[in-house]
Amino acid sequence: MKRGAMPDLSDSGSRKLLGRLRDAMAEDSAGQERLDKITHLIATSMQTEVCSIYLFRDAETLELCATEGLKAEAVHQTRMRLGEGLVGRVAKNGRIVNSANAPQETGFRYMPETGEEKYSSFLGVPIQRLGEALGVLVVQSKEAREYSGDEVYALEIVAMVLAEMTELGAFVGEGAALSARHQQPVLFRGTQGQEGAAEGHVFLHEPRVVVTKPIADDPEIELKRLHDAVDQLRVSVDDLLSNASKTDKDQLQVLEAYRMFANSRGWLRRMEDDISNGLSAEAAVEKEQSVARARMAQVPDAYLRERLHDLDDLSNRLLRILTGQGTNTGAEMPDDPILVARNIGPGELLEYGRKLKGIVLEEGSVGSHAAIVARALAIPLIINAKGILTEALNGDHIMVDGDVAQVHLRPDDNIVAAFRDKIAMLAEAQTRYASIRDLPATARCGSTVSLCMNAGLMADLPSLAGSGAEGVGLFRTELQFLIRNTVPKRSELAALYATVLDAAGGKRVVFRTLDIGSDKVLPYMKPQDEPNPALGWRAIRVGLDKPGVLRMQLQALLRAANGRALTVMFPFIAQFEEYRAARAEMDKAIAREEKLGHVLPEKLEVGAMLETPSLAFAPRKFFEEVEFISIGGNDLKQFFFAADRENERVRRRYDTLNVSFLTFIENIVTRCNETETPVSFCGEDAGRPVEALCLAAVGLRTLSMRPASIGPVKHLLRRSNLDDVREVIEEARNRGDQSVRPAIMSWLRGQKI
Repeated sequence: MKRGAMPDLSDSGSRKLLGRLRDAMAEDSAGQERLDKITHLIATSMQTEVCSIYLFRDAETLELCATEGLKAEAVHQTRMRLGEGLVGRVAKNGRIVNSANAPQETGFRYMPETGEEKYSSFLGVPIQRLGEALGVLVVQSKEAREYSGDEVYALEIVAMVLAEMTELGAFVGEGAALSARHQQPVLFRGTQGQEGAAEGHVFLHEPRVVVTKPIADDPEIELKRLHDAVDQLRVSVDDLLSNASKTDKDQLQVLEAYRMFANSRGWLRRMEDDISNGLSAEAAVEKEQSVARARMAQVPDAYLRERLHDLDDLSNRLLRILTGQGTNTGAEMPDDPILVARNIGPGELLEYGRKLKGIVLEEGSVGSHAAIVARALAIPLIINAKGILTEALNGDHIMVDGDVAQVHLRPDDNIVAAFRDKIAMLAEAQTRYASIRDLPATARCGSTVSLCMNAGLMADLPSLAGSGAEGVGLFRTELQFLIRNTVPKRSELAALYATVLDAAGGKRVVFRTLDIGSDKVLPYMKPQDEPNPALGWRAIRVGLDKPGVLRMQLQALLRAANGRALTVMFPFIAQFEEYRAARAEMDKAIAREEKLGHVLPEKLEVGAMLETPSLAFAPRKFFEEVEFISIGGNDLKQFFFAADRENERVRRRYDTLNVSFLTFIENIVTRCNETETPVSFCGEDAGRPVEALCLAAVGLRTLSMRPASIGPVKHLLRRSNLDDVREVIEEARNRGDQSVRPAIMSWLRGQKI
């Protein structure tokens, strides 16, 4: 293929280009002027007729912001959607397009206002930073040719520098595409982890390192800095490995992956090449990190994604060594912190404790350890808020609405006013609920519903008196296991459970035995490779297959009671035999404690959680033997509708007030009433006033919920007649309605409740 004069893109040529870019950046000029100079420099250095820079003006639209070679009047006028044309394709996929005959490429879009029809060759490189697409850098030539590997690599290096300069605000000017980063209001939509609303300021769990000097003065110095930092990194990983628990195979596997990457010649060589071409050590690390992040988004294989995540984490460690920032950048925690993180473990979250006003995570699940702790601490939590880590800065004003799973970052005045009105209304309602705290939840028909609270930490227990709860309907015992790296001792558990009973002051506490598996894997338990863990080896199935921990926990509970009343229930019982086997373990524990001369509880109740439809159809004998049943609404609902509650695409399709589900709940209540078996409902829906009202109307007389929900639920129950509500449900059922919600809401409006 015929070629023109080749540009000098050896190491020294690339460094010269970056040196010229650095000089252009250093000049005291406006953002648009800088961009214009840069496109001229690149086109001249690479000996191409055209160089253009496209930046995002919003999440879906690219704008031509500067060009050398295309028509000047097209600047800020030519726009294209993400995925549209070759430029849009580069931006969408994060991949280079290198074509000798661009007009013949699939998806090519001709833009007559630019005058680009005479240019055949096209090279487009994504401008991206840590996986975030910022724009596209393009060179074009009349000659029909593919650009060489050296030319592609040089343009990648330049795009990396442009990304850093964009982040640092070097190209701020007029218009949306040149607006300053990290200053505009942004709305993030995620998934509800914990209800509630909070206003505060961002506190980043792991503040990101910003590379302020992407272009190196002396490659030799930068190479030495890189090698010294990598040596330090390797030593730190070796130290972590030598200190890691030999029984914790998962931790060892992660650290072995770290060591493999830290000693990878390919990883180091790529960074060395980047430095030789003019980047600083930090910029070289971040360039590799950006590539890994971009790949992560494209890789469907979960194992490969995890390995790329390991490389990403290792790059962060290396950046902190190079910059000397460590994990502490000196940022002070604000008085009203909203924690923003990719993900966070329960132990780390507990260290922050009640200081936090809210939590926003890029990842996570509704049943994750972090979500459990956030609920226990009554802190609004939003998970899966994609992109917030690349946008949020320490100290940014932020508003978290856990009720609708929205995050307002740097909100405008209208949003602030509306949000503060909502918080004021919630505060006013809480004051109103406080006035009925000590009154029973007695409906106008005379029926009384017992309202209990869910708990899992000692920090929850003060809410027992303040919320007006009549007891603890569910105490989650797994949190004490999840926040540790080793199995707790029996004596430690006994002391903790005794403290819980002391704090309850004689009110009933229902201890649920260890509910692990599914999305709650212990740090020291090997996760099972299961295609659907929610339906797999979890809860009582683990307890019966590995009875050592279950026995130890039952003994701890018996000793904690020390002669007082004790209530225990087993989770995820799917059939009668499982309850009998678990009850037999309790009987063995009692016999052992009696033989040792320990005081036994004055009264012992042993129950089961009904979380699978199968248990609702158990033999009558089960309902006669079990001492109480707690309907676990969260799991039961997902299994009843075959809709994974972690899956946003399906979980919201199915309403708790669906006629089929309410009828199913009513049938369970009927079976329990026939055998005089106490039955309660535990779960998120118990704490939603309208749902709680309908559950009470179909016969449930005990509901267990988060403490903050007790006031609103009691308020609605005391103003309603359950007989009337039941009549509305019956009418909806007879009409063939899919859900009773519309009818109930219409009735409530008519009652002016």
